[in-house]
Amino acid sequence: MNNGNGRRLNGETEEDDDDEGSEGDLDAWERTYADERSWESLQEDESGLLRPVDNTTLYHAQYRRRIRSLSSQATTARIQKGLIRYLYIVVDLSRAAAEMDYRPSRMAVVAKHVEAFIREFFDQNPLSQLGLVTIKDGIAHCLTDLGGSPESHVKALMGKLECSGESSLQNALDLVHGYLNQIPSYGHREVLILYSALSTCDPGDILETIQKCKKSKMRCSVIGLSAEIFICKHLCQETGGSYSVAMDESHFKELILEHAPPPPAIAEFAIANLIKMGFPQRAAESSIAICSCHKEAKVGGGYTCPRCKARVCELPTECRICGLTLISSPHLARSYHHLFPIVPFDEVSPSVLNDPHNRLPRSCFGCQQSFPNPGNKPSLRVACPKCKQHFCLDCDIYIHESLHNCPGCESFRHSKSPIATEE
Repeated sequence: MNNGNGRRLNGETEEDDDDEGSEGDLDAWERTYADERSWESLQEDESGLLRPVDNTTLYHAQYRRRIRSLSSQATTARIQKGLIRYLYIVVDLSRAAAEMDYRPSRMAVVAKHVEAFIREFFDQNPLSQLGLVTIKDGIAHCLTDLGGSPESHVKALMGKLECSGESSLQNALDLVHGYLNQIPSYGHREVLILYSALSTCDPGDILETIQKCKKSKMRCSVIGLSAEIFICKHLCQETGGSYSVAMDESHFKELILEHAPPPPAIAEFAIANLIKMGFPQRAAESSIAICSCHKEAKVGGGYTCPRCKARVCELPTECRICGLTLISSPHLARSYHHLFPIVPFDEVSPSVLNDPHNRLPRSCFGCQQSFPNPGNKPSLRVACPKCKQHFCLDCDIYIHESLHNCPGCESFRHSKSPIATEE
């Protein structure tokens, strides 16, 4: 019996090896369609034929919808935005984060997109600070304090990716409240919770904790990875945050990146204040000083506080000795585009493109690449409503998400300045 079982097991092993070998012998096109859920990459055209989904067009359509919604909100009223943000990201690392409905797991997907979000957050909010909190075994742990270094946050998160126990929303809110309650009144206190569990195991009344967060003017937002939960929705409604549930990985990425730009300031919290800031000088490379951040001697680099002459490692930050907010002038300049955003470009309709009487530019004003023949395809170019210059879709995304200035308007402005000087 034992020998028979051994032969049967060995036979199964050999068959498995044969299956693995057959998968390795697949052609490239066969491996593409052997992937799971490959049918989602096909769509039916007007003639009833199946064709691959044009991901570039879909991405651009989603992008333009987001730009239009943001523009419509901005044009209805002059919206004050919180440029100095203090954000805590709460990551649920309970056993629910080990579920494999997201491949390879919820925890891996969340970690990957949190890393991308941290870098995008500091790119769009150079004056802001961020911290990380995890929930595991019913306890909230502070991974990193509020700071302006994306590398330190990413390194701390990647070193603590372990799932266990239950999740406790109340413990996380209590911990974050203790840190954010010390923030000055001009700072915008925010919490972004990435929640995987379907329940919360709390030691007390979580409704009292929610009211405490509301009283401290904390905006709490939640992105769920499983299903909608009443207590998360109630938390967001009470504190003025947003609650959404991700349907898949791409939707989760879209939802988390929506929290990167500065949100509109709530009228009750938007109090105008004059803020004292220091612009420290970079220390000489050969100098030796004790860093006030890590409390250890370091050679070269760092910055010197103009008030107390203490050494700090990175900007922006708050001086640990005198409490002065320390930034650099590029940080201040990079926050300017949030106050005066560039208007969305208008799509050029196919009827205008196909009209022979219209003399339209043949190349993109930004990258100088020639436009393809439109034919019956949807519009492949956009036009600035001010300078009327035409741009391709890639330049449109780059201008609105990274450059924040229209090259056509800037060149027109610079071409007018010499004329005005001569007059």
